[in-house]
Amino acid sequence: MGGIVEIDLHGRNEYQARVTIDAALRRAKGGTYRIRIIHGYHGGTALRDMVRREYQNKVLRIETGVGPGVTDLVLREF
Repeated sequence: MGGIVEIDLHGRNEYQARVTIDAALRRAKGGTYRIRIIHGYHGGTALRDMVRREYQNKVLRIETGVGPGVTDLVLREF
């Protein structure tokens, strides 16, 4: 893996999403600088809110500018 890793969380509950994100963070190597979480927002904001709340202190920063259904976890500067 390298660069930007994308994870699509559509159809998952909060527990499944957390397990998926935690696994991606463990697998992230030196070349991975960003994990893009695609959580959607039309079905509600529970996944978005969980991602932003749970991972704000586990990564360098969180970026939300891509769109309302996407949250980027920045692991290191590019």
